[in-house]
Amino acid sequence: MSPSTSSVIEPEEKAASNTWARVLLVFCLLYVFLAGVNGLGGGFKALGGDLLDAFFAATTNPFLGLVVGLLATTLVQSSSVTTSLVVAMVAAPENPLPIANAVPMVMGANIGTTVTNTVVSLAHMSRPDEFRRAFAVATCHDFFNFMAVFLLLPLEMATGYLQRAASVLASAFAGIGGVTYDSPIKTAIKAGATPVKKFAELFTDSAQIQAVIIILVCGVLIYAALFFLVKTMRVLLRAKVEGAVTGALDRQPLLAMAIGMIVTAMVQSSSITTSLLVPLSGAGIITLAQAFPVTIGANVGTTITALLASLAVSGENAVAGVTIAVVHLLFNLSATLLIYPVKRVREIPLGAARKLADIAISNRVAALAYVVILFYVLPMALAALNR
Repeated sequence: MSPSTSSVIEPEEKAASNTWARVLLVFCLLYVFLAGVNGLGGGFKALGGDLLDAFFAATTNPFLGLVVGLLATTLVQSSSVTTSLVVAMVAAPENPLPIANAVPMVMGANIGTTVTNTVVSLAHMSRPDEFRRAFAVATCHDFFNFMAVFLLLPLEMATGYLQRAASVLASAFAGIGGVTYDSPIKTAIKAGATPVKKFAELFTDSAQIQAVIIILVCGVLIYAALFFLVKTMRVLLRAKVEGAVTGALDRQPLLAMAIGMIVTAMVQSSSITTSLLVPLSGAGIITLAQAFPVTIGANVGTTITALLASLAVSGENAVAGVTIAVVHLLFNLSATLLIYPVKRVREIPLGAARKLADIAISNRVAALAYVVILFYVLPMALAALNR
């Protein structure tokens, strides 16, 4: 082999080696990022567990039911947990929660589940261009779910169509036997958050203080992981790879929805799916329009956990338990069909997300206030006033 040939091969081998090293680094950083997201949710759950028990009560006021569902989900950082709890309450043998009261709670859970990726996007705050892209992708999920509730809650109150349609479907499937699925991905992510919990336990025996430590440490992990993820992916995902990804999402929105639904069903968390979009958008790899159908698919995917679990409910209220799980599925499917197909309607949540991102860039306090007030202060105040 001539020296000139050898000199050509060596750089190629070095470039290939660097590429694989970056791929491995991306997976490691993704794991740290997801472990941080999981730990953040666990910290908020520990911090708000007592409040959840106090506020999660039946109410005949649909608006307050919506608020309770929103608050419950922001506290436990999982709409699957909230809807599973609602299924159990509806199917309870004694003093069951009426289905009509539970429907707004399920809708509120849909809104509350968006808080995680919005909080994660704040880690980009020190880098304006990244923050604009990341915050817009995070909040488009918020605006889509708010729009869905704005359209479907009055319709449900007037016609009861979700409850009626769900009751018909539930009567055919109730009691056939449920399915529980322990996601290995979710188990691995939880294992990554365990050292943070152990670290917090070294400082105090107070569960509340431990929760605060976990939230702070996981916040640092998320910030650091996002910072290096964005830098690494910018180098790794260039020209051809980036073009293939974005081209596929542009041409196949149904495929993007299916990806969001399948990934969410696998990891049993829409928060993880939508939070993964934040660093991708921050790096400029995917656009807001491309991320939008993935978040919609995640909305549908998050209903599967409670739906499968509800099939195992037995007793006289078994059908009611399945009904409320089906209501959650039909709600998200109905919202998708009402909002996404028509471009002018689809642009409403996208336009609102862009405008809010522009405001957040000019005033960072407004971005923090949006998250704290909308997802925590306002729902807690309204729930407390209700009680």
